[in-house]
Amino acid sequence: MVFFFKHEHLALVLLSLQMAPIVTFGELLVDFVPTVAGLSLSDAPAFKKAPGGAPANVAVGVCRLGGIAAFIGKVGKDEFGQMLVDVLKEEGVNVRGVRFDPNARTALAFVTLRTDGEREFMFYRNPSADMLMVQAELDMDLIRGARIFHFGSISLISEPSRSTHLAALKLAKESGALLSYDPNLRLPLWPSPEAARDRIMSIWREADIIKVSDEEVKFLTNGGDEKLDEVIMSLYHQAPNLKLFLVTDGPDGCRYYTPDFKGQVESYPVETVDTTGAGDAFVAGLLNKLVQDKSLLTDEAALRSALQFACACGAITTTGRGAIPSLPVVDDVLKLINNVAV
Repeated sequence: MVFFFKHEHLALVLLSLQMAPIVTFGELLVDFVPTVAGLSLSDAPAFKKAPGGAPANVAVGVCRLGGIAAFIGKVGKDEFGQMLVDVLKEEGVNVRGVRFDPNARTALAFVTLRTDGEREFMFYRNPSADMLMVQAELDMDLIRGARIFHFGSISLISEPSRSTHLAALKLAKESGALLSYDPNLRLPLWPSPEAARDRIMSIWREADIIKVSDEEVKFLTNGGDEKLDEVIMSLYHQAPNLKLFLVTDGPDGCRYYTPDFKGQVESYPVETVDTTGAGDAFVAGLLNKLVQDKSLLTDEAALRSALQFACACGAITTTGRGAIPSLPVVDDVLKLINNVAV
């Protein structure tokens, strides 16, 4: 059978039904973002409904940039769950690894925005469908076909999602995928800070690429100075197979560490509205470049170029409300990099 495509993106969508070089695993939820910043949840006059969940954001971010990605996770068999999966489909994400739970609801998160665009969260997931995914529901073939397998730490909080996470990670590693880890710390979801720290670090050694924020460095090192290289290196050395360690510094860009070199890349000035999804956009930009050219892990010039692109992706995402609605396309990123008005 021969297909003729009027739109290049449609071709990518159909192709993604069969293969996905970037596969993300974890939570998919609805963020409710206040329409007015600087107010408490109780004082916010209204909320904008926005699809979210860090691993899902990364999958959409990759597709927005012209790449091919799949998402593996679980939502409730409810209107929110169906809406979220429809959004991923519309964005070109391969959703064959998504499962629906008829007995649990899709997770919700209400996000308080400070005047500087930073956030605080209130979650409704007790338990939500993403917490209940079991190993038998994993799409093994999708994981085996991944060149990059990206994940966070939220699915490590409780069973059965923790065992499912570990099984997926093990299969991806055995299949030769690069393992990309963004802990994405959300303390209100954990029973205690100590539990969060222990579980986040429990899979640290498995990763090839780790991205953390400067605040997460401080948390994971029990109050260490996130600006000091020796503090960063104390985390770096706990992952013996690590090929790339990244510390994002918000509007100041990011720092990078590899076995052979280290440095810093500045970000781009924008008017920040909401930082939700900025780190995920950064990861999507980097992984999209990495899947095209693995040599950037050992070529500093190539890595710096990819990180400049990733920083621009993150910066643009902060200019809108919600994660997925604000993720950029390539033209927007290039305009910002070239100092042309977006």
